[in-house]
Amino acid sequence: MSLSKIYIRFALASTLLLGALAHAQSDAAGPIATKAGALHFLRDESGMAALIDTQVFDRFDAKRIAHFDETSGGSATVTRMLVQSDTGPVLYDFRRNPPLVQRVSQRMTVRRVFWQGEEVVMQSNLGWYGFQRGKLTKLQSSTTTYH
Repeated sequence: MSLSKIYIRFALASTLLLGALAHAQSDAAGPIATKAGALHFLRDESGMAALIDTQVFDRFDAKRIAHFDETSGGSATVTRMLVQSDTGPVLYDFRRNPPLVQRVSQRMTVRRVFWQGEEVVMQSNLGWYGFQRGKLTKLQSSTTTYH
């Protein structure tokens, strides 16, 4: 990816931040209405289990649930979700049934999430990252911002 594309992505992510398109973190364990069915998070012997209706579709290690949701249009139905696990974020795509599960290959704590088409832009304790089609990309800024 070219350096100019990285700068453009970061500028776009900064603009979205100001536009209040970031989705707040939730700790709801369910039921959560998704396009694939009712989602529940349950603690089991190996950590946490994610279920659609009564079918387990993923397991992960986490002491507590934390997730960022993308909803479709005017409804409250979740289409995608970024879940914080002990080994790093996990992206669930509920537009498919069973849901598509993509693990981010980097351990990080996500603070904010921006949904940009098929890409997820995350602000984490390690900086800004983009995640699309299973690939994690570090985003960089061409300017320094002081708070």
